[in-house]
Amino acid sequence: MQSKIKFGLKLVRWRFRRLAAALIWGPGRLSQSPAVLGNAMPKSGSHLIIQVLQGLPKLGAFVNPGFPPVNRNQDNRKLTQAEILANIQRMRSGDIGYGYIGCEEPLKSALTRPGMASIFVYRDPRDMVVSQVFYATEMNLEHGMHHYYTENLHTTEERINAAIQGVEEPGAELSSIRSRWDKYFGWFQTPEVLCVRFEDLILNRNTALESILDFLEVRGFSAQPSRSHALKILNQAIEPKRSGTFRKGKPGNWQEHFSESNKTIFKETTGDLLIRLGYEKDNDW
Repeated sequence: MQSKIKFGLKLVRWRFRRLAAALIWGPGRLSQSPAVLGNAMPKSGSHLIIQVLQGLPKLGAFVNPGFPPVNRNQDNRKLTQAEILANIQRMRSGDIGYGYIGCEEPLKSALTRPGMASIFVYRDPRDMVVSQVFYATEMNLEHGMHHYYTENLHTTEERINAAIQGVEEPGAELSSIRSRWDKYFGWFQTPEVLCVRFEDLILNRNTALESILDFLEVRGFSAQPSRSHALKILNQAIEPKRSGTFRKGKPGNWQEHFSESNKTIFKETTGDLLIRLGYEKDNDW
């Protein structure tokens, strides 16, 4: 009941924000802006891309509805595919959202429909593994893997191996890193979706932000300030430490934690994953 009340209040807030955006920028400008969804795998830059997108209302007719990820409810419960689809379909022109959505129908069609701009952020899977292990072990005591990582395993090496290979224990189910990635690979073959490397948002930020602005402009968005001023505003919107899940966000951090055993198991488990993603030229790393 409380969750429904929270959702109802957020719906009211969303409508007022849309009205305010229409008054500021004009209803015609709002109707021309695409609905934008920042998509990522968990621990791969979702909070970074949503910070970028939350800077858009300062550039033009965009609205931050303030909803949770499209695949979660107000209480962080995982939603069914039908519920996720309804959340995506509810997004209107200029709305900003985020989520963790694999490339599967009917969600793929919903995220690539006319008037929609979907941005998929991806990260070196080795850094993703390390981030997930430390997040579940030290930062989120309610995480589904916390008990298993802290009670069943005793070293970082063991936890990293578990995150790579996956876990099938009662109350602690985790897919292997390769099988998790298999659900998202389709976005790279979807021309309507912009794929952006997490590392570029950290190390080559202006280039990455330029690609996002270009992508949105092709889909109807017209930035009010100059391109240089737009880049400045989006840069200012990025504050990684403002995210409750932030630990380091440092590209290449896996090198500080992967043992030789971790490297061997990663290569055996993931095959050509790093090569396909462009992070390595071969398995000699």
